[in-house]
Amino acid sequence: MRNRNKPERRSAQDGNLRGSEAVERAKELLSALTGRECEAVSSLTRNGNGWRVRVEVVELERIPKSTDILASYEVELDGDGELKNYDRVARYYRNVASTVEP
Repeated sequence: MRNRNKPERRSAQDGNLRGSEAVERAKELLSALTGRECEAVSSLTRNGNGWRVRVEVVELERIPKSTDILASYEVELDGDGELKNYDRVARYYRNVASTVEP
């Protein structure tokens, strides 16, 4: 019998990876691949059966911190949380504001 107070949790085994699970999985995989810790998640998009997660990573720490070099990676996962693709899509200084496109 299902507990009505707790929402039913789905898992990667049933091919219905939740957004929050996709974020954690993408961060875990990207850290393993790059050897760097993820600093922030800047976007999450449903992509067919899977997810596309954009993650920000410090690639080079500098003094002062405002001159750190960061990179933005897109990680694509299938519905089971398996890695389909990852790509570094941008590299920038922490203190440089990005342009906002309409």
